Amino acid sequence: MVADHGRYAYSAITDRADYHWPGGKRLAVYVGLNLEHFAFGEGLGAELAPGGPQPDVLNYAWRDYGNRVGAWRMRDMFDALDMPVSVLANSAMYDYAPDLMAAFRARGDEVVGHGRTNSERQSTLPVDEEARLIAEATEVLTEAEGVAPRGWLSPWIAESRVTPDLLAAAGYGYTLNWCMDDQPIWMETSAGRLLSIPYPQEVNDIPSIVARKDGAVAFADMIIDNFDEMLDQSVGQPLVMGIALHPYLVGQPYRLRHLRRALTHIAAHRDDIWLTRSGDIHDYCRTKIPDLIA
Repeated sequence: MVADHGRYAYSAITDRADYHWPGGKRLAVYVGLNLEHFAFGEGLGAELAPGGPQPDVLNYAWRDYGNRVGAWRMRDMFDALDMPVSVLANSAMYDYAPDLMAAFRARGDEVVGHGRTNSERQSTLPVDEEARLIAEATEVLTEAEGVAPRGWLSPWIAESRVTPDLLAAAGYGYTLNWCMDDQPIWMETSAGRLLSIPYPQEVNDIPSIVARKDGAVAFADMIIDNFDEMLDQSVGQPLVMGIALHPYLVGQPYRLRHLRRALTHIAAHRDDIWLTRSGDIHDYCRTKIPDLIA
């Protein structure tokens, strides 16, 4: 027998129950904006160029540009497009850049748990330490926002074998860690059902720009092509399209210009889609159509 995770059973998207998103829409679209802070001189972090001995000033400063400049430019772009955002926030951001977190709070954006810092992986921790990581991050977000986060994305999308169980036990309703579908599905945990909402590993600037070395034009075209194709496909099934963004990448001026082009294309179709937040997708699935989710 092939080892199995035991979280969900196989289901072909063509064989599932049909349903609609609010307003009879068939395609839900959300933006996942990653606001992340990194330790100086240690730990993990995306690299513009192969890092040298620590302290790796080149890559640390490059990532820090996202919080100091890129995210603010993106905030202005989202305002101009009247586009909601799901903010995937390291809890360390509240100490490091509280005014940035306040700026997105003022927009009414959702905050999703995203660990303490992206300098660490929760998958390498013993169970009690992983549970403490989740609890510490959740406490910071809850105190700052006045409401507990409903969703979680692990730093580096790194899970242990018990991460879904720990998230459900901590009160989380959904996870963005699993990228196996274009519809939300229920996952089994020891603490009840956890909703998996599609989070992209293709329409995601880190795999595209950092790993595959795609240019700004190519990444923007990828967003547009993915959206147009999914809008056509959604005639047959209700779908979810996520767009994963990091300000130190797409907040760079030449990339921002092309990202704006792509998001303007999506915004022009707002009457045809449900332009929303991942937490709103969770709420609708859990309260309106729980028995129709695979």
